[in-house]
Amino acid sequence: MTAPLGRAPGAGMRPAAARIGPLEAVAHRIILSHGWLRLAIAVAAGACGALAMPPFGLFPALVVSLCIAVWLIDGAAVGGSGHRTVWACAGIGWAWGFGYFTAGLWWLGAAFLVEADQFAWALPLGVLGLPAVLALFFAAGFAAARLVWSRGAGRIAALAFGLTAAEWLRGHVLTGFPWNTLGMALGGNLWTMQAASLVGLYGLTLLAVLIAAAPATLATGATLKARIAPTLAALVALAGLAAYGAGRVPAAPDPTVAGVRLRLIQPNIPQDDRFGSANRERIVSKYLELSDRALSPDRTGIADVTHLIWPESAFPFLIQRDPEALGRIGAALPEGKQLITGAARMRELPNGERPTRENAVFFNSILTIGAGGRFGDIYDKVHLVPFGEYLPGPLDAVLRAAGLRQFIAVPGGFTAGDRAGQRILNVPGLPPVAAMICYEAIFPGAILPPDPADGAPAVPGLILNLTNDAWFGDTPGPRQHLAQARLRAVEEGLPLVRDANSGISAVVDAHGRITASLALGVEGVLDADLPARLPGRTLYAAFGDGPFALGLIACLLIALAARRRT
Repeated sequence: MTAPLGRAPGAGMRPAAARIGPLEAVAHRIILSHGWLRLAIAVAAGACGALAMPPFGLFPALVVSLCIAVWLIDGAAVGGSGHRTVWACAGIGWAWGFGYFTAGLWWLGAAFLVEADQFAWALPLGVLGLPAVLALFFAAGFAAARLVWSRGAGRIAALAFGLTAAEWLRGHVLTGFPWNTLGMALGGNLWTMQAASLVGLYGLTLLAVLIAAAPATLATGATLKARIAPTLAALVALAGLAAYGAGRVPAAPDPTVAGVRLRLIQPNIPQDDRFGSANRERIVSKYLELSDRALSPDRTGIADVTHLIWPESAFPFLIQRDPEALGRIGAALPEGKQLITGAARMRELPNGERPTRENAVFFNSILTIGAGGRFGDIYDKVHLVPFGEYLPGPLDAVLRAAGLRQFIAVPGGFTAGDRAGQRILNVPGLPPVAAMICYEAIFPGAILPPDPADGAPAVPGLILNLTNDAWFGDTPGPRQHLAQARLRAVEEGLPLVRDANSGISAVVDAHGRITASLALGVEGVLDADLPARLPGRTLYAAFGDGPFALGLIACLLIALAARRRT
């Protein structure tokens, strides 16, 4: 019988005639698989791991997925050595990642069908092509783990190091795409997500891999202690996370900010021909009707709230250049009331110069509007969506020559705002606002600009996320988006106010509790008070990814020490 790497050959091995348990039998079959069967197992295991992500939140699915990953890497090292086993592990990692991302991001295909006549041909690129590219990060993670692999529990630390480093890179390379990072397996539960206030999303990722992969030793340990100890340690760690979270979340609701009454509008306007400039009058009328709708005796309309919030890209036209529509909105706002709305805007040109296709620059923005249509502070989106809001530089000319464009039909695509000093939005009557448009909310540590402008507050009072998830219909996508934005509130100790065109609109307190929400795919009005921010700063807000980096280095040192011993 071939000895798997989880055991030292000749030490603690059972006689060949001894009966092995069902878990050992499964592990041995996976370890000794090869060729296409091995890759198929990896794809299936990765797809299983996606069930641990919101909205499903099945953490045991990640346990199954990562235990199989450990056994697959064990098997890649059987009968081989050197660079060939590293490449074999990279192939396993790519297959595992392809299954994970295909199962977790299939809903992206819905966006290609909104304008099917233009984009349906590219559906396979979004549903299969993107997972194939993202899987390269897990290929690198598995290969890195193999370089410091060993027998016994040390290889769990090796896998945690490799996969977590890969996830960090995925969140930063080529503008980053940290969607469904493995740490969201812990970040979707109210109690276990509280650790994000200490170590952030990537720290949760390190913990999730360590905990979920530990039971792999139950089937491959050389002694009873070696089999059981890692799983017991994982259970203690998971219980500790839950206990910390339960102790951190108070039984009483968070206090609210005095004098602030919010009204969020969820118009549920489809992303089709109905959202076009030809329907501008109907769209503006719908926003104004919802905004002034009576919900209760003390909430009869705009007059009974302080701040009105509309979602991302609320208008199919440039509101700044439409005096009639702006006049209607300004007339509906009593003195002292503020509208915060998403809108496309065009940069003003000097000396009254007329815009042309060559000199026009467009931004995806948040505008503040007061009574009479007076504009206040503006935030321009910094982190744009590749292919959705712009075409990446090297591909821009080529794709446009082929007659292709980004999803958002703006000539030349959107331009990114200036990140330095621009993240904070100043709105009369509100604490300083950390503004985030659409998927900017999935990036941990991006609440404040790297170099705040002179006079900018060091700490905002809330996170404002305006988005339009109507592109993705009733799929897991909008629910995953909310879960990731919600984790930002816990990391930073700030309340989150999230307004979405089709949902899910919500107000979340600084502990991650949803205090008010509107369901996905419904038209509605949400009135809510603003929860207060937590006093002081969380450890993550103060030190960022520093604690996570120390944990990652510790896993690497543990893996290297275990490899040296064996």
